[in-house]
Amino acid sequence: MPRLPTPPPASSPAIRKTMQGNRGKNTKPELHLRRLLREAGYPGYRLHWKNAPGHPDIAYPGRKVAIFVNGCFWHRCPLCKPPMPKSNNEFWEAKFAANQDRDLRQTEKLESTGWTVLVLWECQLKAHPGEEVARVVHALHG
Repeated sequence: MPRLPTPPPASSPAIRKTMQGNRGKNTKPELHLRRLLREAGYPGYRLHWKNAPGHPDIAYPGRKVAIFVNGCFWHRCPLCKPPMPKSNNEFWEAKFAANQDRDLRQTEKLESTGWTVLVLWECQLKAHPGEEVARVVHALHG
């Protein structure tokens, strides 16, 4: 994997604090989906399950269904196409490319071992929560 360029120092203490507050686990979209799944009668999932390649955000190991809840900004959503940051373009392009490469490798590893992989985008979960839950339910019964 290519090394990312060293990021420049934060432009202000407020920016630094904001960037440090970005979560990798238990994000608002993940928590929202988990609540929706419980309400729909589909508890029993595992969180960031270490026995599955890529540690999916939500996994149903018995049914081999892995769910990644991707933030639009960090994973570069092809649906809402978030804008690129205006500064430090070289760093951000490398960071986003590395994220997308990692996502692809994780999906390929899971699928090669018989898992069904769903990627739910933050924007779609917000706009169409019922449809996204229906996709999960379909995969669990597929």
